[in-house]
Amino acid sequence: MSVTSASPARFSWLYPFAAWLPSVSRPDLKADLVAALTGAIVVLPQGVAFATIAGMPPQYGLYAGMVPAIIAALFGSSRHLVSGPTTAASVVLFSSLSLLAVPGTPDYVSLALTLTFMVGVMELALGLARMGALVNFISHSVVVGFTAGAAVLIAVKQLKHFFGVQMETEGHVHDILISFFGHAADINPYATAVAVVTLVVGILVKRYLPKFPYMLAAMLAGGVLAIGLDRLFGSAVTQIATVGALPASLPPLSAPSFALDDIRALAPAALAVTLFALTEAVSIGRALGARGGYRIDGNQEFIGQGLSNLAGAFFSGYVATGSFNRSAVNYEAGARTPLAAVFAGFMLMLVVLFVAPLASYLPKATMAAVLFLVAWGLIDREEIRHIIKASGRESAVLGVTVFSALFLDLEFAIFAGVLLSLVLYLERTSKPRLVTVAPDDRLPNRAFSSDPETPQCPQLRLLRIDGSLFFGAVPHLETYVARLRHTHPEQKHLAIVADGINFVDLQGGEALAKEAHRRRAEGGGFYMINVKQGLWEALERCECLDAEGVRNLFQTKEAAIRGIFQKLDKSVCAKCDKRIFLECKGLPKPV
Repeated sequence: MSVTSASPARFSWLYPFAAWLPSVSRPDLKADLVAALTGAIVVLPQGVAFATIAGMPPQYGLYAGMVPAIIAALFGSSRHLVSGPTTAASVVLFSSLSLLAVPGTPDYVSLALTLTFMVGVMELALGLARMGALVNFISHSVVVGFTAGAAVLIAVKQLKHFFGVQMETEGHVHDILISFFGHAADINPYATAVAVVTLVVGILVKRYLPKFPYMLAAMLAGGVLAIGLDRLFGSAVTQIATVGALPASLPPLSAPSFALDDIRALAPAALAVTLFALTEAVSIGRALGARGGYRIDGNQEFIGQGLSNLAGAFFSGYVATGSFNRSAVNYEAGARTPLAAVFAGFMLMLVVLFVAPLASYLPKATMAAVLFLVAWGLIDREEIRHIIKASGRESAVLGVTVFSALFLDLEFAIFAGVLLSLVLYLERTSKPRLVTVAPDDRLPNRAFSSDPETPQCPQLRLLRIDGSLFFGAVPHLETYVARLRHTHPEQKHLAIVADGINFVDLQGGEALAKEAHRRRAEGGGFYMINVKQGLWEALERCECLDAEGVRNLFQTKEAAIRGIFQKLDKSVCAKCDKRIFLECKGLPKPV
C-alpha cells in the first residue's frame, strides 16, 4: 500500500500541471488569453532581435518562443514565468559558436541545436538530482556584471549595422572598435538616419506610452522611414540593407549533432549557459512568485527548463530560458496561470504565419537601434552603484566579471565571476573572528564582554570564536593561539567560548585536540564553554575528545568558571588584584 501511494509523488515531476490545471476557472482563462495576446505581440520583435544577437537566422528566435515556452510553462512551477530566447543566452551562444562556425550557416545552426540539447540534458539532470540550490552559488554581482558586459558587447557588435558600415565584427570589444574607427569614412548616412529615428521613437514610446510595445513601435517607424528614403532617393543610392523575408511556417523538425567532437568542443559553453540560464529562470520565477504571493519549486523549474530546451533542439529553437521582459509583461497583463504562456506560444505560431513576410521591409539599421535599446536596458546602473558603494569584495567580483566579458570569452566571464566569489567567500570564512572576552560587572549576570578595558585573569584566557572551524580556518586559529602563548606565557589556561562555532571538520577538531594536549603539557588546561549539541557530536565523531577533554566541556558559563577556577594556581591568585570571577571573592586579600 505504501509503495502504491508513494509512486505518484515520486513521479509527480512528470505532470506538475495536474496540480493546477483542474482548478482553472473561466475568468482565469479570459485573463490568460488577454495576457497571451500581449505576450505574443511582444515576443515578435524580441525574437528577431535576439536571434540576430545569437548569429542565428531571424526565424529561429521566433521558433525558440513557441514550443520551448509551452513546455516550460507546463512542466515548470511558476505561474507567470515565460521562457524563450533571451539576450544573455544569445550573447553566450554567439561568443561560443562563432569560433567554431560562420554565424548563420547550416553548420552554425547545427552546433546551436547541439548546444541547446546539451543544455537541456544538463538542466534536466540537475533537476532530477534535486540540485535546485545550485544557482545560489552564482552571486548577484556575477549576474549584474555579466549582463552589463554582455550589453556593451551587444552594442559594439551592432555598430556596423547602425551606421551601415561593411566591416568585420569578430574579436573582442577593442578589436571591433578599432575596426569601426578605421571604416568611419564609409558611414552610410541613410542607414544612420533610419537607426537614429528608430532609437528616438523607441525611447519616446517607452517613456510616454509605456503600455505600448516600444520595440514594435520603433521597428515600424524605422521600416516606414527606410521605405520612404528608398522611394525618394532610390534603393541604389540609399543602400539600406534589410533583414529579409522570414519563412511563414511553423517550426520545422530539426536534429542536433551527436558527433563526439562537437559535444567535446561545446561542453564548456554548455555548462556556462546552463548555470546562467537556470540562475536567470529561477531568479525571475522567485521574484514574480514573491509579487504573486506563491513559492516556486527550484528543482521543478530546472526540470521544466531542461525539457523545454530538449524540445527546442528538435523544433528548431535555440537555448531558451526565463525572459524577464516577457515574464514581467505577462504578470502586468493580468496572467493568472501558466496557461497564459501556453496560449502565447500558440498565438505566436499564428502571428508568424501572417506577419513573417513583412520582415523583408525591416532594415538592419532598425534592428541595430532596437538592440541598442535592449543593451541599455540590460545595464542595471543603480545596482552597480549600490554594489560599488556597499562592498569592496563584491565590487571586485563585479569588475572581474565585466572585464572578462569584454576582453575574454563570454562564457569564461561567468566562470571567472563564480570562481572569484567562491574564493572570496572561502577567504572570509577561513578567518573566523577571534575575540578575547572576560566577565563584566557592568553587564547583566556579569556576561562576557569584549571591551579591551575589561580586566583579564592573569592565568586564564577566555577566547570567543565566531565562525566554523574547517580545514581552511585552522591555520588562522593556530597562528592566533601561538601568538597568545608567546605574548602571554603566564596564561597557561585557555577557554574557548564556542556558542559561535556552528561546524567543525576533522582538521578543525584535531587542531583543538592538539591545543588541548599542548596546554596540558605546559601545566595548564584547555576548556570549551557553551558547546552546542552539533559541535559536541562532531568532536566525538572525529575522536578528538579524550576522557579529560570530555570533562573540560561545559554547557554554561557559571559551570565553566567554577570548574576552571579549581584548577588555577592559588599562589598566583593570592597576589592577583584583578579578582574578575565571583569565586575570587572568597580568597584572602592580595598581598
